[in-house]
Order: sequence, then C-alpha cells, then structure tokens
Amino acid sequence: MHEKESDKILLYTTFALLIFGLVMVASAGVAYGQTHFGDMYYFFKRQLLVGVLPGLVILYVAQKIDYKFWKKISLPFFLASVIALILVLIPGTGMNIYGASRWLRLGIFSFQPAEMLKLALVIYLAAWLEGRKEKVKDFFEGLIPFIIIVAIISFLLMKQPDMGTLGVVILIAISIFFVSGSKISHMLAMAGAGIAAFIVLVKTEAYRMNRLLVFLHPELDPRGIGYQINQALLAIGSGGVLGVGLGHSLQKFNYLPEPVGDSIFAIIGEELGMAGEIFLILLFLALALRGLKIAKNAPDTFSKLMAIGIVSWITFQAFINIAAISGLIPLTGVPLPFVSYGGTSIIFLLASIGILLNISKHAKIE
Repeated sequence: MHEKESDKILLYTTFALLIFGLVMVASAGVAYGQTHFGDMYYFFKRQLLVGVLPGLVILYVAQKIDYKFWKKISLPFFLASVIALILVLIPGTGMNIYGASRWLRLGIFSFQPAEMLKLALVIYLAAWLEGRKEKVKDFFEGLIPFIIIVAIISFLLMKQPDMGTLGVVILIAISIFFVSGSKISHMLAMAGAGIAAFIVLVKTEAYRMNRLLVFLHPELDPRGIGYQINQALLAIGSGGVLGVGLGHSLQKFNYLPEPVGDSIFAIIGEELGMAGEIFLILLFLALALRGLKIAKNAPDTFSKLMAIGIVSWITFQAFINIAAISGLIPLTGVPLPFVSYGGTSIIFLLASIGILLNISKHAKIE
C-alpha cells in the first residue's frame, strides 16, 4: 500500500493537549513547587525537560518506525514490563511513596513501570489476538488464556496497590478483546466477574471502602477521608462558567492534594471554569474520534487492534480522571493524559501517538 503523510489532525490535537497541560502544570504547581523545592516553576520545568521534550523525540522516532516492527518485539517488551512491575515490589529496588510501591529509581530519575505496561499490553494483545484469529471465540483457546494474562497483571497492580491503573488496564484489554471478535456471552461473563471482583476488593481494604462511602456521601468526614473530593468539588464549583482566571486558583495553595497530578482537572475548573473544562474534553473527543477513524481504516488486524488499544487507553484514562475528580465515580488515582505532571506517563503516551501516526500513514483516510 502506498505510504502517505501521517495524520495531521491527530498530531495537532496532541500538541494542543501538551501545550494546555504545560500551561496548567505551570499554574497549578506554583505553591507546591515553591514550598517544597524553592522554585514555583519546578514542576513546569521538570514536565518540559523530563517529559514533553524527550517524549516528542520518541514520538518523532516512533512515527518513522513501521508499525509491523512492534509485532516482532511484542513478547519481550511485554515481559520486560511485567518484570519491571515485579521489581517495584522488591525492597531496595522499588520506591515506596505515600504507602504505594509504584516507582523504580534510575539514577536521578524515577520510572513508573505501570505506564510502560499500558503500551506493552496494547502491542502484545494486538499481536497475540491477531494470531488467534477465529480461536478468539473459543472458550479454552481464546477466553481462558486472555483471562490468565489479565489476571497476572491485575495481581501485580493490586500488590502496589494501584487500583486506578488496574481499572484502565482492564478496560484497555477488554476493548481490544472485544474488537478482535470475541463472543458477546464471554464479554458478559467477564463483566459479571469484574463486578464481583470489585465488590470483594472494596470489602477487603478499608481505604477502598472509605472511597466508596465518600462517593455515596460526599459530606462524610470533610476533614478526613472526604477531604480531597470536597476540596476538588469546591474548586470546580468556584470556577463557575468562565473561571476565576488563569493563575488565580486558591485551592492550589496547599488546600487541594496533588494539584499538578490527579487533581489538576479541579484546578482547570477553578481557573478556566466550565468553558476550559469543555475545551479540554473536546480535545480528548477529537483525539478519540481521529484515532477510531485510523483504526477503522487500518491496513490489517494487528494495526487495527493496536489503534483501538491506544485510543481506549487515552480515552478511558481521561474519563476516569475527570469523572473521579468531579464526583461522578469513586475517587481513584490516575493521571489526566498529557495534562497531569509525570514524565513517564507523557513519554509513553507520546510513544503511543507516534505508533498511531505511523499506522495513519498506511490507512486509507481522506
């Protein structure tokens, strides 16, 4: 098939999200950066130098690499990500921050293997399910091996613990499995099992039960377990339609936890109002629609499943972050793609966009 230029709409939408994210990290991080690092633009500088710039280099390289290359390394890449997940649980190799073991220290940098896992899982499942063909519909040769793969990853993520990432990873996996041609009865069975597993997980850990209780009763213990969601809702409510103005948030001054991380959407709502929130959501919607169009017109099954996985990853993660911080689902800790502070997240997201851009070169898109 004749190769053409990569998809410009997808590229420009990604750039818009990156610029939006840098502006909001610069604004949301001033108080925390000054208090903890003596530099109000600490987070902005780190996001730019450690995340965005190297990520753009990786995006450029990835969009030049033929997408078929990823099929060749799908298994070793996936195994490497699983090994990295295991390493974070070993004392001395993993870093325990706020009671969670999610980072590996690499010299002066920290690395979050769960972010690598998302991309590795997309590539591996795309390659594996393409090879299954009609066997995907078989209970023993399709469903059971798929469940085993997801179960291994789920166990490692629960040990960190990182329930937010676990939710994103399961949604990614199920999306790819569904598009690959799985039976509806198998999808319904997994949905039932997932609901049952969620109930068990909530009942076996006090902090998960507390998050569910706060979701059902936001007024519960506003100075304790309900503090973060109440401060987030206060920030969003204070913004109104047009916001209090960029840089004028009050909640970022050590009131709202994680103002540059999981809670950044609340600062967006406070400073830019509903207008800013809708603009950001429209950017994610544009990216999702363009990605789905690329998937629809992908040249083969492998590239189609990869494209679906990448779009599902970004879309579901954005939805979970925005819905959680807005009080629409129980609070959980996942970063807002391209916007929240985090170098590892930005780098692997941009790598995935590079792969999607390369697929678009081979796709028949007007």
